Amino acid sequence: MNLVMVELCYGSIAMKKLNVLKRHLRPGRVYRRDDLIKWSTSVDRHLQELVETGTLKKLAQGLYHYPRKTVFGDAPPEEDELLKSFLKDDRFLVTTPNAYNKLGVGTTQLYNKRVVYNHKRHGEFQLGGRKFDFVQKYNFPKKVSPEFLVVDLVNSLDKLAEDKNAVLESVFEKLKSMDVSKLKKSVTEYGNTRTQKILLPKLQNLESDVYAY
Repeated sequence: MNLVMVELCYGSIAMKKLNVLKRHLRPGRVYRRDDLIKWSTSVDRHLQELVETGTLKKLAQGLYHYPRKTVFGDAPPEEDELLKSFLKDDRFLVTTPNAYNKLGVGTTQLYNKRVVYNHKRHGEFQLGGRKFDFVQKYNFPKKVSPEFLVVDLVNSLDKLAEDKNAVLESVFEKLKSMDVSKLKKSVTEYGNTRTQKILLPKLQNLESDVYAY
């Protein structure tokens, strides 16, 4: 067998191996390098080839997206899919400091970041051009509620750009129009030590006022 035939044979085998990997990829999915090892014996070379041909998009070190094709081009990964693959976990809560503005307690700043409460990661990461602030936290709800937002705001009071004392006074007023029992549960479950010291006495007073009537 001459050299040309050998090269053709080798190229054919390499292509077959690459195609084995490609057959397992699904549009819209985000993959970690480790996820693909079971389908490739040369995963780094195959990843390089797939990125070079545009089949995969590299989102971060060891993280890749197989984009879904649309009439407008390649669709970006869904946020949940991106975070689930990055964390290797589906237990997380995504929120943003901008959500505090919905409470009507004097916060007006806009922040260009998403906060991800989770059990595994801590720190800021760029994933596919998006900035996420991962906060490792023991306990957080499955979804954001007004009660959780109040607790989260007071937990994060030192990070806010607004006058902290003015915001806190507005929070105290806000408590009067909210469900005290739900707030107490949220403070107890998700509030840090300082937040509990600040809010629980206020809520106990509100509760006493209700029972007084």
